[in-house]
Amino acid sequence: MDFNRIVKRWRFVLLGASAALVALSAQACAEDFDLNALIEAAKKEPPITVYAVTGKIVDTAKAFTQKYGVQATGKKVNEATQADLLIRESQSGQIVGDVSLAVDVGSAASQLLPEGMVESWVPGDIEADIPEGQRNPLVVVTDPHVWSYNTEKYSSCPVKNIWELTEPRWKGKVAMLDLFNKPLYADWFNQLEAHHDAEIAKAYEDLYGKKLETDQPSATAAWVKAYAQNAPLLADSSAVAEAAGAPGQADPFMAITSVAKYRGNVSDGLKLGICVGIEPFVGFSYPGFGLIAKGTKSPNAAKLFIHYLLTEEGIANQAIDGKVPSNRKIALPADEPSGIAKHMDELMVFDSSTSADDFDKRQDWQDFWRVNYRK
Repeated sequence: MDFNRIVKRWRFVLLGASAALVALSAQACAEDFDLNALIEAAKKEPPITVYAVTGKIVDTAKAFTQKYGVQATGKKVNEATQADLLIRESQSGQIVGDVSLAVDVGSAASQLLPEGMVESWVPGDIEADIPEGQRNPLVVVTDPHVWSYNTEKYSSCPVKNIWELTEPRWKGKVAMLDLFNKPLYADWFNQLEAHHDAEIAKAYEDLYGKKLETDQPSATAAWVKAYAQNAPLLADSSAVAEAAGAPGQADPFMAITSVAKYRGNVSDGLKLGICVGIEPFVGFSYPGFGLIAKGTKSPNAAKLFIHYLLTEEGIANQAIDGKVPSNRKIALPADEPSGIAKHMDELMVFDSSTSADDFDKRQDWQDFWRVNYRK
């Protein structure tokens, strides 16, 4: 690891340490926070642009503008492209994206935050309602990605253990996002190895009745190798959801996909169901940071938009898709299609404190996948 990378990592560690100091003054922040003053200051600033991974940000920005009289425009930009834009805009001094929602977490931890390109801000009147571990950097929502099956074909999930997905029965019959386009999946592998390798090994032993013997450095690496060799279908999010959930299939795929795609159960007749009870995890929960670009000409408008996203009104059109608000006072709607609210404790939760390590090892996991992948 080079010296600059070490420095960046320690900067992020220091950011985490500073969260403890911030927590000590939380009550004072709440008392000092004045939403009306923030609104008035925001009205005096230029319009803002908000980058987000969901297209629903367009409607959110319109609703924000109507509510506060502060002009905002939402743009759908994927995780990796957000990071690239924020870096280039910061370096050029020409800020376009004032607010970022759900940027690539590894890039945020390794580059954007340590190098002061963006900042995290938590409104004082809501801070106490956000879990301490999601305050610095601020997590606005988490995005559950779950193992999914076709409920029309199967009365329950046909797989009880992720090691089954390495067996001949599922060769070429599992769909997932391409981890070269969605590096969060490579980061998922690293999170499993760093924090949950024992669970991966135990899942093997539970399934086969014997301890895992492997020449790989970890149980996770052994699973990833075997899974890659079983030729999963790599596709975009819509194709992944349809491979598993499209009705009328004689032999549908298994898949791992965001619960946001379960809205297709309502709109398109998909038959997606969560693989409840699958060992060791039903899926994973990916954090969506809410960050403000350093150098924005509209810092108060940006803060007001972050505040809006942390309210029930501001996050409603994402919550209906199963995006879980960090504000504990906001529950997922009863008619959210996936039913993920009942299974949150079965998800692997991303540990943001080691996101810099995920970023460092991302290329290694992608190369490992490329070497072992079989079509």
